Amino acid sequence: MNLFIRHDLDQADSSRFASRRLTAVVCLGLSLLLGACATAPSSTSGIATTPAPSAAVPAAEPDSKPMPAPAAVILPAQAEQSFVLLKPRSNLGLVPPTDVWERIRRGFAMPDLNNDLVRNREQWYASRPDYMLRMTERSRPYLFHVVEELERRNMPTELALLPFIESAFNPQAVSSAKAAGMWQFMPATGKYFDLKQNLFRDDRRDVLESTRAALDYLQKLYGMFGDWHLALAAYNWGEGSVGRALARNKTQGKPLTYSDLSMPNETRYYVPKLQAVKNIVAQPEAFNTQLPLIQNHPYFKSVPIERDIDVAVAVKLAAVKLEDFKALNPSMNRPVILAAGTPQILLPWDNATVFERNLQAHANKPLATWTAWQAPRTMKPEDVAQQLDMPVNELRSVNGIPPRMMITAGSTLLVHRKGRLDSDVTEHLADNGQLGLAPEVVLKRIAVKARKGDSLASLAARHGVSEANMATWNQLKTNARVSTGQTLTILVPSQGSRRVARSAPNKPASQKSPTKQAHKTSKPQAKR
Repeated sequence: MNLFIRHDLDQADSSRFASRRLTAVVCLGLSLLLGACATAPSSTSGIATTPAPSAAVPAAEPDSKPMPAPAAVILPAQAEQSFVLLKPRSNLGLVPPTDVWERIRRGFAMPDLNNDLVRNREQWYASRPDYMLRMTERSRPYLFHVVEELERRNMPTELALLPFIESAFNPQAVSSAKAAGMWQFMPATGKYFDLKQNLFRDDRRDVLESTRAALDYLQKLYGMFGDWHLALAAYNWGEGSVGRALARNKTQGKPLTYSDLSMPNETRYYVPKLQAVKNIVAQPEAFNTQLPLIQNHPYFKSVPIERDIDVAVAVKLAAVKLEDFKALNPSMNRPVILAAGTPQILLPWDNATVFERNLQAHANKPLATWTAWQAPRTMKPEDVAQQLDMPVNELRSVNGIPPRMMITAGSTLLVHRKGRLDSDVTEHLADNGQLGLAPEVVLKRIAVKARKGDSLASLAARHGVSEANMATWNQLKTNARVSTGQTLTILVPSQGSRRVARSAPNKPASQKSPTKQAHKTSKPQAKR
């Protein structure tokens, strides 16, 4: 100590300066080290590891066993020997999937169902490789879009396989209960989810709109039940039916799971079917199944339509086959595309460019030969055809008018575009056009005899006709007297007219299956 006191002033100042500089360097180093510790990830590979014990927690005793890793974590040493279930949109450091099937596998996120019904359906599909190949090949134009929408909504990609169960991925499919499209929407439920259904298009078949509605509905159901198996059961059977089945199980003290519900056979097999297809897609080689290569890029492109255009013209301008056009635009059920109601069409990616270029070249040329016309009164098809100078057979065919039916007042018809009918269809007609039909009334002549005290009025009332018609048919004045026993002529509907009235298409068709009837009601609580 005395030695340090005997140092002169310069030496003391120099020592203090060196000490301060050393302290600053040490502090800076500690700051950087602490900052790195605070921000560095626990593992460069993204796998969680057990943290080192902190100063406040005593270290484990030397003879104690090391803390095991959490059960959900697979450490690198175990990875080669364990089967890893991929989680949705998980970042595993893999290269982008080369096909849609691999992309679907990576997004599997629903719990697996493992029971005898699943094994049964696996065997059914695996024993029909030709059917599986046709069905999966048919999904080629649509599968990428469905997967894109599911990932955008953060939904399990197993749901992209649901149209295999519903319609075998056929957008033109129609069930016996009138459910339509690859997602199989009933008319009323389709309207609930804003799927237009009119004379010119049926959005239950539309690739974009039906997918949007189906995923909206599935998200709604999952929000109600909090379980994807129950949500799928409700999609098939109806949310009300599933809710009542859950309430019964709760009352009886039974489990509230899909497998424990009492349900119709169709619904009981519904989720096992999806699980079977999922298992086959996950490991096709294990089931001796071949999946067609479906590239992981868009199949089609949406092209805007600003003028009415005939389907035949669109097909020609796009240089595409008619069946390929209809496969991408299955909602259009008439030979013309109305710009006011269908502002876009789907075309194969390369053909879309061809179409846009050719459409530009036809900017000043007519594109449509059809337009819409509203009936001012109830008319026979023959009268409409004569008024519009159009062959009656063509009028019936293009508008789907069956024999012995009349067109009711206010109905919208597709007719030739000529003369005053030479303009694009308005948005109101394009969105609301409907065809109303009524049985054609065929009258037959009968003879009746007047009784004592009868008049034209009493005879007309007795036979359900007007007094004016009675007078006209018999060439009498309305106030003419009628003699007892006088024979008068009356025109009444024939039996044929009555039979047509009973079979009018507006009446609901009988259901073949009580199960279908139960879950295909008019509200969204029931299947689509």
